[in-house]
Amino acid sequence: MGYAGDIAPKEAWELLESDPKAQLVDVRSAAEWTFVGVPDLTSLQRKPVLVEWQVFPGMGRNAEFGQAVAERLTAAGATAATPIAFLCRSGARSQAAAIAMTAMGFTKCFNVAGGFEGDVDAERHRGSTNGWKAGGLPWVQS
Repeated sequence: MGYAGDIAPKEAWELLESDPKAQLVDVRSAAEWTFVGVPDLTSLQRKPVLVEWQVFPGMGRNAEFGQAVAERLTAAGATAATPIAFLCRSGARSQAAAIAMTAMGFTKCFNVAGGFEGDVDAERHRGSTNGWKAGGLPWVQS
């Protein structure tokens, strides 16, 4: 599989609650963070690590992704054995990111299945079917 596996958003929250060193890496674009919102980890006295997997607006792969994530995780006190949950809109970019960071030596990289917004519903809207927001987990919008 190339990474530690998929976890549900509530499992990711429980991991972050139970392990003060565990980290959440949001790999969506800056536009998504700004206009859709970000996970709110203030009750855990942390912030999510925000690094784009694909750079907005062209959405080309971020060549600096691995180095940027590694530096920010290290600055937050994480080690190669720290559990890290990767999050995107629906779970595809975050899975690729978890695989990439595992290849860089981080051994507990998880993909948050369903992502921040989840799958589309019958009206073709996101945020109500599955994912971080639909799970009732804390988030903020700027």
